[in-house]
Amino acid sequence: MDDHPVGPDRRPPWVDAELFPFTSRFVDVQGHTVHYIDEGAGPTLLMLHGNPTWSFVYREVISRLSDRFRCVACDYPGFGLSTAASGYGYRPEEHARVVAELIERLDLRDVTLVMQDWGGPIGVHAAAAHPDRVTALVVANTWAWPVNGDAHFEIFSRVMGGPVGRLAIRHLNLFVNAMLPAGHKLRKLSGAEMAHYRAALPDPPARHASAVFPRAITAARDFLGAVDSELTALRHLPSLVLWAERDIAFRAAERERWERRLPNHTTVTIPGAGHYVQSDAPGPFADAIAGWFDGESRRAR
Repeated sequence: MDDHPVGPDRRPPWVDAELFPFTSRFVDVQGHTVHYIDEGAGPTLLMLHGNPTWSFVYREVISRLSDRFRCVACDYPGFGLSTAASGYGYRPEEHARVVAELIERLDLRDVTLVMQDWGGPIGVHAAAAHPDRVTALVVANTWAWPVNGDAHFEIFSRVMGGPVGRLAIRHLNLFVNAMLPAGHKLRKLSGAEMAHYRAALPDPPARHASAVFPRAITAARDFLGAVDSELTALRHLPSLVLWAERDIAFRAAERERWERRLPNHTTVTIPGAGHYVQSDAPGPFADAIAGWFDGESRRAR
């Protein structure tokens, strides 16, 4: 893959090879430099992150699964090690188009999408663009429909997506410094882990990507409405609903809606885990995916 440069020469020196022991790969997608990792062999898992994280959030899951799965995890433009082209708006619909093209550029087939937080609507849109390539879903504390009118989401979107919230995200790095620790209930992020999230969003201009998402919870109503319709076309796919029970963002109501929308589902809950479930409980998260695949294989036979 000559157009997918790899190696540490394009990776910033603050990335610790012990904490993130994977080869960094980069590919041009729509003028953006998109960073991704591609580890292991077997059924393909494409892992999509939320806000303010990047592929780093899946690192322990990948370490646990790469002996039997091909684990691909990307960073959206403006997040992690990916850089955005001039004029990019960092809106979820733009990220979704980047992910859809990335699937094609990497020629990923028979893909199981692993989606958390904003990875849900972004992933559903990408899956709908490639119904011949995406064959299963793992949904982990996320959503894929408009939430306008729901006070739980409306208040958060108005506060964090308003002028004061955006200012706090850009100048105080609020999502990294406050939301990330709050989204871990079973363990505390180490100083080194926090340093990796801070280094990925080092200054106010870089944090604009993170600041766009809160307002989009309600402002992207048209996009989320389209995603809701696209989800209907995916309802036949084998799906794992993998749910942290102490999430500050997504509740049992969202889990139950996924279960109704995806009738061919298996549900696994992780008691005590917080919003960033793949980082908070990587062992149970990876075990649930592996166990579900084993069950699906038995049913297929």
